[in-house]
This record gives sequence, C-alpha cells and structure tokens, in this order.
Amino acid sequence: AMAEVSGLAVSTVQTIWKAHGLAPHRWRSFKLSNDPAFAEKLHDIVGLYVDPPAHAVVLSVDEKSQIQALDRTQPGLPMKKGRMGTMTHDYKRHGTTTLFAALDGTVIGKNMARHRHQEFIRFLNTLEREIPHDKSVHAILDNYAAHKTPEVRRWLARHPRFVMHFTPTSASWLNMVERFFRDITDKRIRRDSFTSVAELELAIDLYVAHHNIDPKPFIWTASAKDILAKVTRAKAALATAAG
Repeated sequence: AMAEVSGLAVSTVQTIWKAHGLAPHRWRSFKLSNDPAFAEKLHDIVGLYVDPPAHAVVLSVDEKSQIQALDRTQPGLPMKKGRMGTMTHDYKRHGTTTLFAALDGTVIGKNMARHRHQEFIRFLNTLEREIPHDKSVHAILDNYAAHKTPEVRRWLARHPRFVMHFTPTSASWLNMVERFFRDITDKRIRRDSFTSVAELELAIDLYVAHHNIDPKPFIWTASAKDILAKVTRAKAALATAAG
C-alpha cells in the first residue's frame, strides 16, 4: 500500500524500512497506570515476592471469569509434519464458569458460576480452611469492586491473619497468578472442545491437580527500581510524542 501511494517499488519500500529498523506491520498494545500510589503499591508487592514475611503465606489471588464451554462444530485435525493443528472457527456455547485461584507455587482453585462478592467470600473461606492457622496470609489482589465490599471488609475483620495488598490500577501484570491463567488458557482451555460446563470444570480441576503434583513457582526477578525507571521512560516518550 505504501509503494502504491509513494510511487516507489515494493522492494524499495522494504529496503527503506529495513535500513531504519521499521516494521509497520507489527504493533503491540500497552497501558500505563495513573494510580497516584503506584510507586508505593509497587514496592509493597515486589517486596512480598522477593522478601516475604516470616511465618506467612504470600498468595496471588484473582478470578478468571466468563470461561466459555465451547463445543466446536466439527472435530479438529491434529498437528503433523508440515501442518499445524486446526479447529473450526464456529462453535456452540454451553455456558460459562469462573475460576477463583490463589497461587503460591501450588494453586488453590475453585470453580463458581459467578464472581460477585458472595463467591469471593466463599473462596476466602476455602483459603481459611486449607492454609495452616499458624500462618498469616498476605493476599495480592486487583481492584475489582467485589474484593472491597462491606461484606468482604467484615469478613477480614473476623479473620485478622488475612492482609490484603491491592495492585495499582491498570497493573494486573503485577499479580503472578495471571501467569497461571495464561498457561491454563493456552495449554488446556483454548485447545479443547467442551459439551457442558461440567466437562469444562473437570478439565480445569484436572489441570490444577496436575500442576500441583510438581509445582514450579514463578520467580519474580524485576526490581521495583527497574520497573519504576521503565515506567518513567515510557511516560517521557508518550509526553514527547504528544508534544
């Protein structure tokens, strides 16, 4: 298209792009947090990852909502030499589920129909039962409204060993359970076909159980200082582009 507009040969346009390191056919999205307490929350959460408190469990907690039980209209073809695996683009929907998960290497997971504060409190009760009572619990969560309702605050007041640490707004990448959600989506959910919600939930439960047989914890390596420097550079570049 650029060659047509400029009147140059396609090969000339490609040579110019290559010389200047340009790849206009590629792009990536980004989002910067405008949370005024970004630095404070960042230091808090990274500190939990790299230097957790003694006699405590640090959990990354979140919900993967609206997971669809999709039944492909025709069987897909398996991968073979010279051909990738295939699946039909059309499907039948058989309902949805929400996976509540808490990650500290192993995963505590629970499927529920919805993700309101009622379900979140039920999940907190699950954590209360499964985590030894001689441990304090530091939970890293996002700012979803169901995590902060009066009912949740009352639950926390009755369970003082639970301490909530909220990620900055627009910074869900700070919550390591998102890595687990990415893996279960890519390796299990997206590649299969499900005829019912029950079948989907069984697949999720089996994946979590298999993960917990030999869990390999995600290791946080980026320092808060390096992250802040990167965010500062990004904001400066945006300001320059806007000017």
